[in-house]
Amino acid sequence: MSAVAWIAVGSLTVWVWLLLGQGFFWRTDQRLPARRDPARWPSVAVVVPARDEAEVLPVSLTSLLAQDYPGDAEVFLVDDNSEDGTGELARALSVRCGGLPLTVVTPGEPEPGWTGKLWALRHGMALARQRKPEFLLLTDADIAHEPDSLRELVAAAGAEGADGFDLVSQMARLRVTSVWERLVVPAFVYFFAQLYPFRRVNRRGGRTAAAAGGCVLLRAGAVERAGVPDSIRQAVIDDVSLARAVRRTGGRIWLGLAERVDSVRPYPRLADLWRMVSRSAYTQLRHSPVLLAGTVLGLGLVYVAPPVTLCAGLAAGDVVAAVAGGAAWAVMTGTYLPMLGYYRQSFWLAPLLPFTAVLYLLMTVDSAVRHHRGAGAAWKGRTYARPEAAPGP
Repeated sequence: MSAVAWIAVGSLTVWVWLLLGQGFFWRTDQRLPARRDPARWPSVAVVVPARDEAEVLPVSLTSLLAQDYPGDAEVFLVDDNSEDGTGELARALSVRCGGLPLTVVTPGEPEPGWTGKLWALRHGMALARQRKPEFLLLTDADIAHEPDSLRELVAAAGAEGADGFDLVSQMARLRVTSVWERLVVPAFVYFFAQLYPFRRVNRRGGRTAAAAGGCVLLRAGAVERAGVPDSIRQAVIDDVSLARAVRRTGGRIWLGLAERVDSVRPYPRLADLWRMVSRSAYTQLRHSPVLLAGTVLGLGLVYVAPPVTLCAGLAAGDVVAAVAGGAAWAVMTGTYLPMLGYYRQSFWLAPLLPFTAVLYLLMTVDSAVRHHRGAGAAWKGRTYARPEAAPGP
């Protein structure tokens, strides 16, 4: 066989393995477990870190204040040194809308060794735990919840002990309105699920650990045992690090796709999405040039090779290359269809996944270049030159 044919066959082999051997990552049926209302609804403290979020608070915060929860619940918003009046707006929304009690605090600038979000969470969680809640809901300021979201999360966590979950996390449905959002966002969740297959995360006794930081319900006892957020204070990819800390201390975790929890943050331009991905991509690779090179080669073999070898095979009359490349592309396309269906997007976007993968490859390389130039991971006006990498799956 020709070299092109060998590459095509290699890519097809990888795709057959991904289809059957990577925890069925491409399926989108990992949703909240069936709700079983408890005899007594436990108390919950909702902690919201917020930095310059005045644009989205009228939707996200009001959705939290309006939670229809049968037990005791209150909201703690941590105004992380915002310059757009986030704290003042939060107080005004509470007065105007009523609902759950709201406390707004400002912790000051992070101490050395802390990322901004985790510093804010540390203060919010410490204040909330003075009320001795049985659960903590950590949710980002750009996440909107349906009125029964908190009720569903707590019910899904179940009873304490072997039958209950210590961490329940939902990956909020991200906004897909602009052309670039349609092209990039479903692929972002698809790639995340490929790296951290939800079924493996949810398996009792499994080693794979991950969470979606926008919506994480934690049992208070698990917080104590894992020592969070102090034990992960340098993590930029804080959700994966949080899940790893809970699992490492014996906690049972669950991760799935959300049906009634949505991100309201817009990413209308490619530049907006580029910043979102590149800020932590090289951190995921532990700042390793070797892992970066392997990632580039791997993405090339898995996503770029199928259409390239198909076209090259057709042009050169290489039947093996054309058939194997086309088959690999077909398997890739088929595995992407469920995620597009979840996001209610046209299935015609599925064959474009190789192009989207090239964009992610370039974002990852850009992340590495920024790191080696000393720019590090930057977000909301802060830069973390050498942040802690997220633990592996």
